[in-house]
Amino acid sequence: MTIVFRDAVAEDAPALARLARDSFTETFGHLYHPDDLALFLAGHSTPRWHDELTDPAFRVRVGEAEGAAVAYAKVGPPSLPFKPRGPSIELRQFYILKPWQGSGAAAELMAWVIDTARAGGASDLYLSVFTDNHRARRFYDRYGFEAVGPYVFKVGNHEDEDIVMRLAL
Repeated sequence: MTIVFRDAVAEDAPALARLARDSFTETFGHLYHPDDLALFLAGHSTPRWHDELTDPAFRVRVGEAEGAAVAYAKVGPPSLPFKPRGPSIELRQFYILKPWQGSGAAAELMAWVIDTARAGGASDLYLSVFTDNHRARRFYDRYGFEAVGPYVFKVGNHEDEDIVMRLAL
């Protein structure tokens, strides 16, 4: 199946909220107590997505297959606990549903992320990745991201260790 990519718009909020919840649950849901997972997923509401999609500080690229959202990347202002070295942007979320992993969607989305960061004048692109997400870490390593330090990522009341990574643009 072919994935068609486009910039997301406010009307995509319900589909992106659903995709965010589904992709996080598919990838990490087995790691958490249901109450913690539910608390975390509540943050991926349609109104919150609508607010971000209408905020010019955020950009979202969505990939669709057969009319359904199956992948997305979101960039926005830095929010991680680090001191940026200069003008920076953060890759807030990057998810592809499992049936489309290995399709080339990740490379296409990452090209968009890097181009968007550069076009916005960023000198650094930051992200955080779960320490035990080895597949994602290998992917980011291939693009030249370097570890900056640890970061506590909360899923409900559960604390995970993430790694903050930076790509000099």
